[in-house]
Amino acid sequence: MAVAVLAAIKLLLHLYGGRHYGYFIDELYYLSCARHLAWGYVDQPPLIALIGRVVMATIGDSLSAIRLLPALAGTAEVILAGVLAKELGGGKFAQGLAALCVLVAPGIMALDHFFSMNCFEPLLWMGCAWAVIRLIKTGDARLWLWFGVIAGIGLENKHSILMFGFGLVAGLVLSPQRGVLRSRWLWAGGAIALAIFLPNLIWNVQHHFPFLELQENIRRSGRNVAFTPFSFIGEEMVEMLPLTAPIWVVGFWELFSTRFRALGWAALITSGLIIALNPRTYYLYPAFPLLFAAGCVAWERWLASPRWRLVGIGYAGLMVLGGAVLAPTVVPVLPAETYIRYAAALHIQQPRIENSQLGPLPQLFADQFGWPELAETVAGVYNGLPAEVRLKTAIFGYNYGSAGAIDLFGPKYGLPAAISGHQSYYLWGPRGYTGESMIVIGGRGPDLERRFTTVQKMARIYHPYSMPHQHGDVYYCTGLKMPLVELWPQVKIWQ
Repeated sequence: MAVAVLAAIKLLLHLYGGRHYGYFIDELYYLSCARHLAWGYVDQPPLIALIGRVVMATIGDSLSAIRLLPALAGTAEVILAGVLAKELGGGKFAQGLAALCVLVAPGIMALDHFFSMNCFEPLLWMGCAWAVIRLIKTGDARLWLWFGVIAGIGLENKHSILMFGFGLVAGLVLSPQRGVLRSRWLWAGGAIALAIFLPNLIWNVQHHFPFLELQENIRRSGRNVAFTPFSFIGEEMVEMLPLTAPIWVVGFWELFSTRFRALGWAALITSGLIIALNPRTYYLYPAFPLLFAAGCVAWERWLASPRWRLVGIGYAGLMVLGGAVLAPTVVPVLPAETYIRYAAALHIQQPRIENSQLGPLPQLFADQFGWPELAETVAGVYNGLPAEVRLKTAIFGYNYGSAGAIDLFGPKYGLPAAISGHQSYYLWGPRGYTGESMIVIGGRGPDLERRFTTVQKMARIYHPYSMPHQHGDVYYCTGLKMPLVELWPQVKIWQ
């Protein structure tokens, strides 16, 4: 009952918060990918685009429509934490507390707010963990088939599941349950995972693994906030709510001290790989439902007496209070002006994930502002051109946010689809445009003057709440000095 109530709260939180502010920059890009279905993209496998295409074809591309599945995925994650606690031997208290940990974790709240592969990833990681738990408990080797299906789908969602999958198999090798690896069903499950993943793998081979090139470019650029191992762990404690730290830290100990040692090794190895690679902190989020579940089983056992059970209930109450206080800082349940005052009063801000200049809002909120206004501004320039000129005029966005805004909001103004050199837009090419007439969003005048015979600054893009680097000028350029198809390799931006 407690798990169901907490899941309902999670669903209502995201259904309410998901209607406010606007489309997140990545959502614009994923919707554009959904209009260009392929077996792969520069920065992710194809599943998110396929899901986006299905959503657009069924319930539409409104903000509420595309955020329905993330809200449901987050709700399922709350339930799954309770299920894992039960599978690990926990009673109702452990199940409810594990579900509560997922509900109140600010980092998980933030990722479940918008449409991306990150909201689905925990379900796939934990689905694999569930299969291994059942394998250990029942000895039914046919569960490797389910493991293969889940892992294969996970690989089509996000490649980082490779680290968790490796951790699970390595954990079994290092544990007394290594005998489950000797089954022929393991090879069948591996074949299923490979078969599901194969189309994306072939696509990556054909395109020379653009994701690896992208990651190297990001590393060299210094775009992401860098962490030491200790600062990374400290950041995870903050983003999972400090009050949950005694639970998930104990979760490691609980897994290692039971027959589920393989899962302890899996969590530890995965954490080590992620810390060594030093990516963004949310890469480790999908492992926390397992650690919450294991930790809650241990705490339930320690708090078994009625007197200590009251202590546990009181601590859970503090977690609810902490989660409620932090929720408005990661989910847009407050108007922007109210949020700014709220964050200032509490001296709380979202942890930074990139080394970008900020405006009055943190990045996850700021990147939800300014996109409809951008499309309207560009439409004013485009529709001011003669009709015969508009037919051959390309709209070029310097990043996938501006290009995606044109693709989503532009049709109501009569705008054509945008072109760009950023991420997968580069692969989609110049779409037949020659460069004789172009509207350029966010370029720099001197750079454009070296490429075009005439360059006119037509408008300024600005929103007080958007990211400062999204503020820029709109130029109308004519007479590209070389055919656009020949220039195209030079506009490539993969970072």
